[in-house]
Amino acid sequence: MAKNLVVVESPAKARTVGRFLGDSYQVIASMGHVRDLPSSVMGVDVEDDFAPAYEVVDNKKKVMTELRSASKDAENIYQATDPDREGEAISWHLVEAAGWKRKHPQRVVFHEITQAAIQEAFQHPRDIDMKLVNAQQARRILDRLVGYELSPLLWKKVSGGRKMGLSAGRVQSIALRLVVEREQEIEAFKAQEYWSIEALLQPHRPPKGGKAVQYTAKLVGFAGDKKGLDLPDQQTSEQVLAALKDAAYVVAGVEKREVRARPAAPFTTSTLQQEAWRKLRFPARKTMQIAQQLYEGLPLGPEDAVGLITYMRTDSTTVSSQALQETIAYVRQKFGAEYAPKSPRVYTRKAKNAQEAHEAIRPTSVAREPDAIRRHLNTDQFRLYDLVWKRMVASQMADAISDSTRVDINAKGPNTGAKACLFRATGSVLKFPGFRTLYLEDRDDSSDDDDQQRALPTLETGDPQDCMGITPEQHFTQPPPRYNDATLVRALEEQGIGRPSTYAPILSIIQDRQYVTKEQGRFQPTELGKVVARQLISYFPSVIDVGFTATMEEDLDEIAQGDKEWVPVLREFYGPFQKALSEAAEAMPRVKVEEPSNETCELCGKPMVIKTSRFGRFLACSGFPECRGKKSLQKKTTGVTCPECKEGVLMERKGRGRTFYGCSRYPNCKYALNQRPLPTPCPECGGLMVASGRENARCTACGIRQPLAEPATEAQAESDAATSDAEV
Repeated sequence: MAKNLVVVESPAKARTVGRFLGDSYQVIASMGHVRDLPSSVMGVDVEDDFAPAYEVVDNKKKVMTELRSASKDAENIYQATDPDREGEAISWHLVEAAGWKRKHPQRVVFHEITQAAIQEAFQHPRDIDMKLVNAQQARRILDRLVGYELSPLLWKKVSGGRKMGLSAGRVQSIALRLVVEREQEIEAFKAQEYWSIEALLQPHRPPKGGKAVQYTAKLVGFAGDKKGLDLPDQQTSEQVLAALKDAAYVVAGVEKREVRARPAAPFTTSTLQQEAWRKLRFPARKTMQIAQQLYEGLPLGPEDAVGLITYMRTDSTTVSSQALQETIAYVRQKFGAEYAPKSPRVYTRKAKNAQEAHEAIRPTSVAREPDAIRRHLNTDQFRLYDLVWKRMVASQMADAISDSTRVDINAKGPNTGAKACLFRATGSVLKFPGFRTLYLEDRDDSSDDDDQQRALPTLETGDPQDCMGITPEQHFTQPPPRYNDATLVRALEEQGIGRPSTYAPILSIIQDRQYVTKEQGRFQPTELGKVVARQLISYFPSVIDVGFTATMEEDLDEIAQGDKEWVPVLREFYGPFQKALSEAAEAMPRVKVEEPSNETCELCGKPMVIKTSRFGRFLACSGFPECRGKKSLQKKTTGVTCPECKEGVLMERKGRGRTFYGCSRYPNCKYALNQRPLPTPCPECGGLMVASGRENARCTACGIRQPLAEPATEAQAESDAATSDAEV
């Protein structure tokens, strides 16, 4: 029997940690939290200082029996759960549930699962930090108070609310509010027409022995006038074009400057989720699942399982001095001394309530190059590790240096009047790539390619230019874009809503509750989501408020730091909340949630409406309950014959916020799968081929894999990437 018992959360983490500790340590996984508030009652005694009535979770009783048995002969008990509030709370609950107080279990904390980090942690154990535990308790109780008392109100006030599984979480409701309010902005938006004019120019005198280089310049106003030019319609545009007829074009000024661009900081949880969406089209939940695998450890051939990245729930950009030195040494060796910064780069956070307590997400060793371990990882693991590795290495590389040029050209002629029309051309030439050799951060919803390298001809003030043509173009202003995974996570972080561990669950919950759907990768509220948001905003304005929720996060931070006690914080919240709840119970109207459709009931001929259940949206007869006609809400056909019944075709559908494909003959045929069916059958057996990830196809019958032949749309690629690890 091992003398030392170590408790971690997961079996994968247990295997990796156990290998580093050796035979004198027994490492057991608790499988997450072992205690929680009861599911059948609120479990919080409001009158007794919000005392929680924790109980061992049913499916953890076997684990607790194993842990108690293993601890009987153990000389030392170590709690090696994750290095955050949630991990601290898991350790405390384990002690309470197992009755280990007299054994004085010790807490060990490490941010990467490597030999050195674990040995260092076990040399410096500590007691459980009750400040962190109380901050987690306060959040859990706060969410229980809101969810347990507000959700039943929705059940009463929204027709079918209980059957639909409606809930009103404290933080998820803020995310829903952001999505709904963005949709309201889009619906209220009125497009405005405007025009632009571009001239295709070239130097009148080409360089000796060379060819004249053509370039474009945009009309921006009048020379000497700081006010820009407004072209609201075609008539105005044509007036300007007429004025420019027979105009002479002369360079009025040339401005050259050196532009230096710094690399982005190593990843935090939110920036990893944002960039994984932009570059890989990974939803936040998938990003965190894969990051967890990379953190807990994977076998690398002869090298046993090792943690490949540091802890993935963090809001810090801090990097250890050892990792900085290792990275800079790698850059010098791999790219050359000129690609390394003069001194290590240090990054600070600008996000609201950032704590800087942990390290950034980085590879545990930059010497472990992605391509060198690619064969040991699946496609998604490799792609995410490659992203983390490149971001970290690039963060310690030299600036990218460009020569930027701005040229102003005056166009003056017999019809332009006293002032010349001012055209402007800009260009940029990269003269030293620096960090861009390895990595460049993507951007959200940017229509301008700011990184486009466009060279201009050598121009001097006074040089005449030939106009080769003028092009007017009509435009319309665009509404603000709907949120996607990246922009919604960024909005939550900027507003101080939630914490690194909550972003992915928030996005999942609002989809699972059918409050939003994802269309072309962007969140769009359902009618149900709009109704719920409207009710909550109207009757709980202080609770479902961005500023209030951010302030509550600050209070939780102060509890974690020992600056506030958790009971007074809850008491301050609960009084006004109870008052609002009582008033809403009387004043909130009962609403019926349904959307019109173009479908007609096959039983009675009446119009059908779109309704929502806990299993998703469906079509129901508007004559209910007299007529109970209903059918599935089919998105679109794939054109692929159902491989089971051979009669129906596979249809794209939505269920619990996710896309799946089911037979058109449902419920007579219940065949369904997560992967997108492909029209071309398997070349080996003739079976159904499905998209497996963004680049591969797989046969559902014989399992053969081959490159994906057909190009996928953005939405299809997102779906394929999201389900490649969940093949059915």
